[in-house]
Amino acid sequence: MKEKTWFITGISSGFGRHMAEQLLERGDRVAGTVRDMNSVDDLKKKYADRLWLARLDVTDIQSVYEVVDLAFKQLDKIDVIVSNAGYGLIGAAEELTIDQITHQVSTNLLGSIHLIRATLPHLRSQGEGRIIQISSSGGQSAYPGGSLYHATKWGIEGFCDAVGQEVAPFNIGLTIVEPGGARTNFRHHGTKLGPKIEAYAISPAHKVRGGFEDSSSISIGDPEKMVKIMIDSVDQQPAPKRLALGSDAYYTIHQSLSDRLSELELQKELAFSTDFSVNG
Repeated sequence: MKEKTWFITGISSGFGRHMAEQLLERGDRVAGTVRDMNSVDDLKKKYADRLWLARLDVTDIQSVYEVVDLAFKQLDKIDVIVSNAGYGLIGAAEELTIDQITHQVSTNLLGSIHLIRATLPHLRSQGEGRIIQISSSGGQSAYPGGSLYHATKWGIEGFCDAVGQEVAPFNIGLTIVEPGGARTNFRHHGTKLGPKIEAYAISPAHKVRGGFEDSSSISIGDPEKMVKIMIDSVDQQPAPKRLALGSDAYYTIHQSLSDRLSELELQKELAFSTDFSVNG
């Protein structure tokens, strides 16, 4: 197996951490970004010769471009870009603060957009590359209490759908990963809650919120298995457009798409009736 070099944002925890560990263990090089350089001391000690590190907060747009440029300059070629950094924000839309909304969009959506944009000139120049965007089953479905999180995930999926078509002629593949719940620290430590408005006690948004407040709940997905599939996907030609991972992701996305298609079919006659007619 030919050694690859991977650039991954957010390797201190969650999928990013699992991916970095699997790749380093099998002999690949990893260029990883973290907000706290001390959070990966164990990886630095064990894999110092194959682990390139940079401090990065993806909400700092200028730094995103600087870190990407530096990584390509020092590592020469990077085969795979993994846009992983992100977090959840839970609360009814009215409950969330302006600062929470701004930071969620700046991290999950704008941070991912600028990361991908920053890498494209380099990938085009080297004549090939693969991009993996970590989204969520919540990028195809929506639940109450997740409005801003869904806004960022639906947004990045639309962006990636278009960009994937734009860069295909340059031998650059782009895959959107849509995991369901996984046994990482995302649910209880990678998610922030908005302030409560008691009027929303009757809203399903608070029922969803309760699931995140309950520290005893356990997700069904195995992050090690999910990450292995993500890694293996880079050898598929052409690149898979999407990867739904987890039985919960499959059922949630399937139901959402089925409902949307059924609603669309019911509107077919209405949609066609608005076309311009030369006969009036």
